[in-house]
Amino acid sequence: MINDKLRPQANEITAIIGSKLNINPDIITLLGLFISILAGVFFASGNLIAGVIFILISGACDVIDGSIARTHNRKTRFGGFLDSVCDRFADAAILIGLIYSGYIDAILGALAIHSSMTVSYVRARAENEKIRCSVGIAERAERLLIIVIGATLSSLMGGSHNIMFAAIAILTVLSYITVLQRVYHTWINLY
Repeated sequence: MINDKLRPQANEITAIIGSKLNINPDIITLLGLFISILAGVFFASGNLIAGVIFILISGACDVIDGSIARTHNRKTRFGGFLDSVCDRFADAAILIGLIYSGYIDAILGALAIHSSMTVSYVRARAENEKIRCSVGIAERAERLLIIVIGATLSSLMGGSHNIMFAAIAILTVLSYITVLQRVYHTWINLY
């Protein structure tokens, strides 16, 4: 949802940035993964604001790698594959950090990781069937935004575990709704 509404403006900005950076986009993808892992480490240590900052930096890398690939004609199938794999590891690292710190319990954390991975898996399987499947209310950008908002509010409220728990519960529910939306979308396009 966020991606579709902001994509034209974001593409203009990132095209400018991407055209000025003549570096292998896979390096930026891997850098983004490393930064996401650091976000998870900060969350694990209880430093929510540092975790938020590193999620935002990682998100910038995730946008810029594609822009570099497009503007320098370096878009490859492997680059798209690597980006998707790194995104899954990044999502898990962030959520594992929140579990480790005790901001969310292991059951909710496991459900959040499962739901996030399933959203991506359903899209990949649909696209394997030649169906464009970037539908749903909680794509990756929305899920990261929920974590950023939850962690920021939690930090402002003195490290409230309840706020972070609520944010991840919302993320999980919306992710499972997205899975259902994608399964339905694929079903109507296959029959």
